[in-house]
Amino acid sequence: MSNRDGVDTVPEGKKRRPIRRTRPSAQRGAGRAKGAPAAPRFAKPLTPGAVLGWTALSAIVPGAAHLRAGHRRTGLILVSVYAVLLLGALAYGLSVAGDLSNVAGLAGDGAMLAVVIGSSVLALAWFALLVTSYVALGPNKLPQQGQILTGIVVGLLCVTVMSPFALAANSVLTVRDAVGAIFPSEPDSDTPAVAQNPEDPWDGKERVNFLLIGGDAAGNRTGVRTDSMNVASVDLKTGTTVLFSLPRNLQHVRFPPSSPLHKQFPNGFMAELPNGGLLNEVWQYATDNPQLMGGRNKGPRALMDAIGYTLNLKIDYYMLMNMYGFADLVDAIGGLRIRVEQDVKWGGLYGTAGVIKAGERKLTGEQALWYGRSRVGSDDFSRMSRQRCVIGAFAQQATPTVILTRFNKIAGAAKRLAQTNIPRHLVQPLVELAVKVKEAKITSLQFVPPEFYSGRPDWAKIRTATKKAINDSLRPARQAQTAGVSASPSVTASRTRTVTPQRPTQTPTRNSQRAGAKGLDELCGL
Repeated sequence: MSNRDGVDTVPEGKKRRPIRRTRPSAQRGAGRAKGAPAAPRFAKPLTPGAVLGWTALSAIVPGAAHLRAGHRRTGLILVSVYAVLLLGALAYGLSVAGDLSNVAGLAGDGAMLAVVIGSSVLALAWFALLVTSYVALGPNKLPQQGQILTGIVVGLLCVTVMSPFALAANSVLTVRDAVGAIFPSEPDSDTPAVAQNPEDPWDGKERVNFLLIGGDAAGNRTGVRTDSMNVASVDLKTGTTVLFSLPRNLQHVRFPPSSPLHKQFPNGFMAELPNGGLLNEVWQYATDNPQLMGGRNKGPRALMDAIGYTLNLKIDYYMLMNMYGFADLVDAIGGLRIRVEQDVKWGGLYGTAGVIKAGERKLTGEQALWYGRSRVGSDDFSRMSRQRCVIGAFAQQATPTVILTRFNKIAGAAKRLAQTNIPRHLVQPLVELAVKVKEAKITSLQFVPPEFYSGRPDWAKIRTATKKAINDSLRPARQAQTAGVSASPSVTASRTRTVTPQRPTQTPTRNSQRAGAKGLDELCGL
């Protein structure tokens, strides 16, 4: 108690208690016995900026925020687990990076589902990591404004960190959906059923022949015209491939005895018409006459039979590429850069819809489509050359970077692009085969004048040239070149033998291609 003068007084009968005064830290240290434990030290209180910084660092180095908050055991465990996983992922990535065949493992339905699940789990794990890191730093000790600010920013950070995993899962789901839309789950009724054997998915074959078709079906046109037809004959062991290009105006093709159309056209397709019976009409004719084919939608089977019989090859599978879907695909990659040698008019009979000017051009999807399809002022063989330019430009300019940055657009366009009878269980083996083809030799043979005439084809000569091209493709590159088969899929093969061709009575169109054009680089200025 104190009196009025401020002097402490003690009531009678009570003793004064001594007042304890704390000594400075230096004095306490001096008076502490040697070897005694030091008093605990506490870090400075965190500011809102520090809380956000340590939380953000935890997204890169899990456990950093826990170590800063004093949770050493938890922090060390998180850092150690993350380091082990990171080193393991890096080692695996380096081991598979140089081998494209590893990509095929991701083409399976189970692998894609595993990637989606894994991406979802990692997204949730990183979300939980950021939240626990933020809570461990004690944001409740911040002022109210600091708590609100850090809470909002950490929420945005969580969304940012989860976005790459969500994008990966969405991209894989898009691919899975596109594969499901393009490749049928049930085998084609016209294709013999084959037991699914992972060890031998191609059922003991040495070669597989794919018919690649470019169709021009559209909303303003009835049916499908197969304006571009190529057969890719692939050696399954090496990936060595021969491309056979057949002109759309090849007349009066024959059908094998096993085909329903053989009885209808024993002397060639629509041989009774003076100018009819073009190869690009077979698909639609079979579709329009199901009573002759024994069922509906037999156009692919009729065309496979006709082309297979023409080349003396068994066509195993086909893939139809819709031309208008291809235009969407060109737009999806941002257009095509092509050197246009001369003005190309398109639309109608006289090119009244538009003109693609000569020069170095970047074509939109519609322009690229008509650049490859227009026949105004030109012939079918000139159009075939332009189509090769479009295909070559697309293959060259659809780089991995472009595909990754425009992945969803490309996958969406691909669903509208293709129709095939390749069953879904062959998707992964098909990717593995595509990797082999990419690394192997590709040769080509085009059945165009003056070596091969479309109006009156020499079927024996076509079959002989086909067999020779396949045999030569299996030889060393130097021997293949001397045999008259080009080492590039873009080059028309030279004559396989010196024979004076029989002059036909009729040829639907002439060949006005430049004689000096050898490859796509020279022909198209790629």
